[in-house]
Amino acid sequence: MESNRKTVIVTGASQGIGAGVTRAFLARGYNVVANARTATKSKELSASPQLALVDGDIGELETAHHLTDVALKNFGSIDAVVANAGIFSAKPFTAYTPDDLRSLVATNVAGFIYVAQLAVKQMHRQKSGGSVVGITAALADNPIAGLPASIPMITKGGLNALLRSLASEYAKDHIRFNAVAPGVVDTPLHAKNPKDFLATLSPMGTISTVEDIASAVVYLTEANQVTGEVLHVDGGAHNGKW
Repeated sequence: MESNRKTVIVTGASQGIGAGVTRAFLARGYNVVANARTATKSKELSASPQLALVDGDIGELETAHHLTDVALKNFGSIDAVVANAGIFSAKPFTAYTPDDLRSLVATNVAGFIYVAQLAVKQMHRQKSGGSVVGITAALADNPIAGLPASIPMITKGGLNALLRSLASEYAKDHIRFNAVAPGVVDTPLHAKNPKDFLATLSPMGTISTVEDIASAVVYLTEANQVTGEVLHVDGGAHNGKW
């Protein structure tokens, strides 16, 4: 156990943004507890003395308990959380099913709440503040008619509101709550989507990299005077029509 190292929990970490965020924190000297349904089978991450990989569905409370237990047993503290785990599907409003709704709420909302609650309790015990960063979406602020995603945006917009509320609730405890709101990011999620089309989804005509998002997450985690912020990393898409 290395008490001089801070410890961060990252969910949805087996690939894409979550794996990039995990690598960024390891490079900055953090201990990381990285979670995904199949984290131990990740092709992008390998367990090490500073990285614990934990399998499990973050939409289940038991997984959140396991994550926090591993963090405390292996590293002795919980100093930050990056609630990256999320699912997304784009289709007309009337095409979403009850199963779609249950899955989106379980992963995107309950998956945030469960791990954040346990982490905040531990941060209170440590009395040294802390950081929680959620990953939301630029679409929550600026819908695009050609990319219908109304039901997923209930969850992402709800997280934006929740994080702002928590920022006020825990300001005096120096536990900060922020969000990164990406636009289109070059991840396996978009592997089959034409890059030319994806580039039209921002006024800059660019696609964010995983490193772009990871840098924003690290900034919010370490920015001691920033709380209640939704940081858009979307090429300006949240500004509106272009």
